[in-house]
Amino acid sequence: MSSSPTRARVGLTPAESTPYWPEPARAPAGAPNVVYIVFDDLGFADLGCYGSEIATPNIDALAKGGLRYTNFHTTALCSPTRAALLTGRNHHSVGMGGLADWDFGYPGMRGRIAKSAGTLAEMLRLNGYNTFATGKWHLTPTFETSPAGPYDQWPLQRGFDRYFGFLEGETNQWHPELVLDNHHIENPDDPDYHLTPDIIDHSIDFIRRQQSVTPDKPFFLYMALGAQHAPHHAPREFIDKYMPVFEKGWDVTRQERLVRQKKLGLVPDHTMLPDRNAGVKAWDALSDDERRLAVRLQAAFAGMLEHADLHIGRLIAYLREAGKLENTVIALISDNGASQEGSPFGTVNALRYFNGIRDSLEDNLPYLDQIGQGHLNNNYPLGWAMAGNTPLKRYKQNTHGGGVRDPLIVHFPRGISQGGGIRHQFHHVCDITPTVIELAGITPPAQINGVTQQPIEGTSLAYSFAEPDAPSRKHSQYFEMLGHRGIWHDGWKAVTWHRPGTPFEADQWELYHLASDFNEMHDLAKEKPDKLHEMIQRWFAQAGACQVLPMNDTVNRFVSTNPHSVAARRHWELLPGIGRLPQAAAPDIRNRSYTISAQVDIPPAGAQGVLIAQGDWCGGYALYVENGQLVYDYNFVNRHFIVRSEIPVPHGPATLTVRVNKTGEYKAEAILEINGKACGQIVIPQTYRAQSSFIGLEIGQAPKPSVGTFEAPFKFTGRLEKVVIDLADDQKAVDHGKALEAQLRRQ
Repeated sequence: MSSSPTRARVGLTPAESTPYWPEPARAPAGAPNVVYIVFDDLGFADLGCYGSEIATPNIDALAKGGLRYTNFHTTALCSPTRAALLTGRNHHSVGMGGLADWDFGYPGMRGRIAKSAGTLAEMLRLNGYNTFATGKWHLTPTFETSPAGPYDQWPLQRGFDRYFGFLEGETNQWHPELVLDNHHIENPDDPDYHLTPDIIDHSIDFIRRQQSVTPDKPFFLYMALGAQHAPHHAPREFIDKYMPVFEKGWDVTRQERLVRQKKLGLVPDHTMLPDRNAGVKAWDALSDDERRLAVRLQAAFAGMLEHADLHIGRLIAYLREAGKLENTVIALISDNGASQEGSPFGTVNALRYFNGIRDSLEDNLPYLDQIGQGHLNNNYPLGWAMAGNTPLKRYKQNTHGGGVRDPLIVHFPRGISQGGGIRHQFHHVCDITPTVIELAGITPPAQINGVTQQPIEGTSLAYSFAEPDAPSRKHSQYFEMLGHRGIWHDGWKAVTWHRPGTPFEADQWELYHLASDFNEMHDLAKEKPDKLHEMIQRWFAQAGACQVLPMNDTVNRFVSTNPHSVAARRHWELLPGIGRLPQAAAPDIRNRSYTISAQVDIPPAGAQGVLIAQGDWCGGYALYVENGQLVYDYNFVNRHFIVRSEIPVPHGPATLTVRVNKTGEYKAEAILEINGKACGQIVIPQTYRAQSSFIGLEIGQAPKPSVGTFEAPFKFTGRLEKVVIDLADDQKAVDHGKALEAQLRRQ
């Protein structure tokens, strides 16, 4: 027989044995439910309760019943902010110094959250919570998002019981790439489908199912919308209503927003607008057509936001009707400031921006009335992003206020006695999870899954709930993103903007007393050189402690340099029926030679359809059979280079091939072959340098919306055995950051 104080006593028979049942994890009595609502690319001034004219009544109601923070900061980019939010630690400290797309071999830039940095979901699940995630994830290395995984950084392996959403940084809202739990799923076949309502539906459904069985068990919902990241997709009626609203332009818009912000008590009365950001023209200097396009692009952004607010209202209504709202902590944030990724003109095809291609009015204007529809990837001009960040400088990616100072609303009826308050204490995104830990009455585990845990680096802001005038308990916070740097310490901020490709030591540091200079208007660097030196030294001390170094300004690419990742693979054999292969996990065809061969069997009556296709209307490629001909379409940012075979595709077994030969940097020629015989050729004068598509690859059919001139999915009607892809080793490293810098200099 055996016995143990924590195990059953086992004898020969039950009469000689003592059963034992381990006590299940239980949350502390009265522990609150937790809901994180994360917006993407939402500026400081874009919500109605932060001074906007955009209708956000449900979010405004959360603010009225809770608290708004005016001195809340993020990391300036999506994946790092989400990593800091979920772990309560700084982004470099947990390995997410940049996007989940990047693994550069250093501890602070792994593109994944270290196992030693447990997520809030992992912590709460160990303390008796159910945990759910919906919407954007972007915390899995993007080259690990295929059906082959590995899965250890997918939501279910980082503490969540259920997941529904998309794994990468953005997705088409009408035709999203979806994952349910641990597997990719097809889009609903519904012409009116939109992702935002589906995210809300799944969020409510996950909670309802769990609460119907264990109503006394608290839950954590991490709901990260695709809004307001491009593409700005919304039903047409939501867009149309904002056309007259924004005809006044971005200069007047930000002036009016600042007036409202002062009336609301969000900014000091003496706050002035800074000069326009570099590259932004005066609204009155635009042509009539430029203004028409800009208004429509901003109307799409506004329509998307109001549409998201409407559906957030459904979640809040459910929590209220279920009797859960009173004891639910809701934290609503944006992951960074408004985005500069729409270029000075705005765009209907953001793939141009990510490849350093100059956007023109002539490229965009023909699609004016289609903006917001599913085939476009539209993003607004820099001027509207500037207005979105009113009254702050610069944008997403930058460590000035426009990149890192963002909305935070906390709603917790049981814990906030007087709603509608405004709080001015300095806080950072890594402070939200420590707040929840305090409110839930739990202790962060010393180990998770056998891994010793890093210290929590954030500072709870719960003290501010009842003490509106309490001094900030957080005293220091560094910033670093793409070489841009900053440090806040007890009301002072030193910050620098870095030009890619220039020495870091040449950067010009600025110094601001944020306690009296809300939006970094008065640079005191020359007046207080000793203070500036002290702040810079503080930055280096924190950078060393938090794994920020080495600094790298050439990391803004769309594939990892990890030699063990899928990006290093040269030979592929892909079979029909494998589903969608995400673009970051697909064969990397950028700026290199490659061969694609499909092994088929054509019936006597003939066949047609797609053999392989990657991308959508914005860009990508497709190899297909149409009208008896083999066709290759290289779609370069919606400029089609198409070659058709000069001979018909024969009946019976055949090998259908396209050989793309690199003829120079970002130049190529495509040669078609049928059973080894050349039968068509075309010059491709420009090829992809940084990102070749927004969406993934399919075999035997094409994703929607169509990458080619055919109507997707255009399924292949013959027998397709497999598609073989061979990549040459003549690819030159792609420096996306320098491509973008060159683009901005041209415009």
